[in-house]
Amino acid sequence: MAPCFLLRAWEYTVGRLTLSNLIEAAIFLLIAGIFYAFSFEFNQPIEIYIFGATAWPRVVIGFLLLATLGNLWFHYRYGNATQATLGQSEEKADFSEAGTVRRMIAVLLTPFIFAYLLKPIGIYFSAPFFIAAIIWFFGERRWKVILIMTLFIYCVFIGLFLMILNAPLPQGNVSPFYDFSAWVLKLNAKLQGI
Repeated sequence: MAPCFLLRAWEYTVGRLTLSNLIEAAIFLLIAGIFYAFSFEFNQPIEIYIFGATAWPRVVIGFLLLATLGNLWFHYRYGNATQATLGQSEEKADFSEAGTVRRMIAVLLTPFIFAYLLKPIGIYFSAPFFIAAIIWFFGERRWKVILIMTLFIYCVFIGLFLMILNAPLPQGNVSPFYDFSAWVLKLNAKLQGI
């Protein structure tokens, strides 16, 4: 009799959450907690950065926490219903077409190619091409939209990691790309008055 009562109480208190939703949230909250605890091991002040060495890792941990809580809220409110987007159909992808398979392989390989090229080319030069490629591989074909979104994402990326978090990013070691990275860093130093 008691287990039945507990199950009914469970249904009323957690909305449409399932046990797997709670386990998933608990795992991500545990990961965020462990990472936050480990961040105290390298919490040292940095002369040129007021927030210290743990600022940007804690920002990432905060985003992980927000995403976990947002996902938990969505499952509480709507259950395991899927969110439909524009252009999304209920049918599964048709992998019999070669174009679909090629596009999926390109989407999966692009981040690996980007990561491989970071050391010689650097992130400041390669990031806009990576962003544009991913947008194009995901199906956007309007060049103005690709260009505007690439510029917007790149500016937010540079503003966040270079100006706000002051995080060192790979500059590249091949001459024209390294020179471009050096120019970006000099421009940043002039803008910040360093």
